[in-house]
Amino acid sequence: MKPVSERPFPDQGKLRELRGKPINPHKVKREEIARRNAEESERARKVIEAINVSPPAQAARPRRRHWGVISSLFIFVALPVFITWWYLEHRAADQFVSHVGFSVRTEEMSQSLGILGGLTQHSSASSTDTDILYEFIQGQELVAQINQKIDLRSLYSTPENDPIFTFDTAGSIEDLVRYWARMVKINYDSTAGLLELRVFAFNPDDAQQIARLIFEESSAKINELSAIARDDATRYSREELEVAISRLKNARRSITEFRTEHRLVDPESDILGQVGLLNTLQQQLIEASIELDLLSVTTSSKDPRVLQAERKVKVISARIDEERQKFAQAGSVSGKAYSVLVGDYEELAVDLEFAQESYLSALAAHDQAKAEAQRQSRYLAPFISPTLAERSTYPKKQSIILISTVFIFLSWATAVLLLYAIKDRR
Repeated sequence: MKPVSERPFPDQGKLRELRGKPINPHKVKREEIARRNAEESERARKVIEAINVSPPAQAARPRRRHWGVISSLFIFVALPVFITWWYLEHRAADQFVSHVGFSVRTEEMSQSLGILGGLTQHSSASSTDTDILYEFIQGQELVAQINQKIDLRSLYSTPENDPIFTFDTAGSIEDLVRYWARMVKINYDSTAGLLELRVFAFNPDDAQQIARLIFEESSAKINELSAIARDDATRYSREELEVAISRLKNARRSITEFRTEHRLVDPESDILGQVGLLNTLQQQLIEASIELDLLSVTTSSKDPRVLQAERKVKVISARIDEERQKFAQAGSVSGKAYSVLVGDYEELAVDLEFAQESYLSALAAHDQAKAEAQRQSRYLAPFISPTLAERSTYPKKQSIILISTVFIFLSWATAVLLLYAIKDRR
């Protein structure tokens, strides 16, 4: 923009026409300069207002909201931290820790193929059984068993004036199980199958006793699992053995009933005896026939010796016919043919032989299953016996105070920031 002195001067003739009177050129020039200066000032003021230049800030002064924040810092931060420190120092009961560690081992025995022979033992960890123990130690069953022996309710509620770290005696078994999780901490190494426990109590002897009872009950549980495993391993073979024994008894009973009914100890032996008798009679018949032939050649037919020989041949032949009819028709006692009796007895004998072989096989299989089950026995191997504490190490007062202070302060700071954000929004 050009300065006022360089701008063109208005036409004088036009000014006369507008005013209708003569004008002093110098006066008109001064008025025009003043008017333009006023316009420049007005234009500069509008530019300043357009860029919104704030006036210089005044000195800060504490206000009511500042005092409120400071007051809330003492009320919601300093006071809770002080109360926490006072409770830990004057009311919280000392806690003692007993450590115990163990693992489940499986003892396997197998025959050695080396020169010396004998038995070799291989000990290995069982992760499955350790997983079971991990859940068992945290379960209600173990808590109830130990509570029956040492009364955990009264033991955990012995310290007075400490409602935070002690147990309420009016609590149920579910409450006791939840409190048990606070007093028994388990460190489980699933790779190595190791369980390490930290048992808390308000007395060092109580902590050691609880740790010892946990180990004893865990060992009993492992023995129970071993018995169940052995029973499962031998159940099938035992059932097979029972079936084989029952079959053998029935076969022997059938043989006994057959012998009682037919009055025959062994039909085969009886047949052999009958066959021997027939052979003897046939031999005697041949001898008698030869003797008769000799007499017929040397003497007359009316000779008494010839008649005696003829009668002897007839008697022996008749006896042979009778003995042969026993085989073809019926036995002398039961009325059944010997061929039928022999067939029945052979069936019973085959059943008895099969039952005996089945029994021997089932007995051998059962003995082998029992031996395998005995060779795979489980036991609890402690690598840390229950320890006895000499001083209390819990609760961790400094750690609790530090964590409480940080948590309370962050909560207070978050609340203050949220309140100021809401206020600025409004």
